[in-house]
Amino acid sequence: MKTITVAQLHGDIDNLLQEVWDTGVPIEVIKGNQKLRVIPVVPIDKFANLVHRPDVINGDSEELACLKWDETL
Repeated sequence: MKTITVAQLHGDIDNLLQEVWDTGVPIEVIKGNQKLRVIPVVPIDKFANLVHRPDVINGDSEELACLKWDETL
C-alpha cells in the first residue's frame, strides 16, 4: 500500500485514483497523526489480468500434488 501526503494527493489526484481503480491496491493519505484510506468499493479480480501459459507445467499435475520435497534434494 502506498502512503502519500495530502499535498501529494492534491497535486496528482486523477492519477492516484486511477491507480487505485486499475490495481485495487488502496492508497493511504496521511495528515499529521490522521490517516485516510482510499479503497475501491468493488474488489478487483487480480487474476483477471493473468496471461494463460499452457506450457508452464510439463507433466501430470497429480504428480505435483503428491511430490515430497525432501526426496528431490
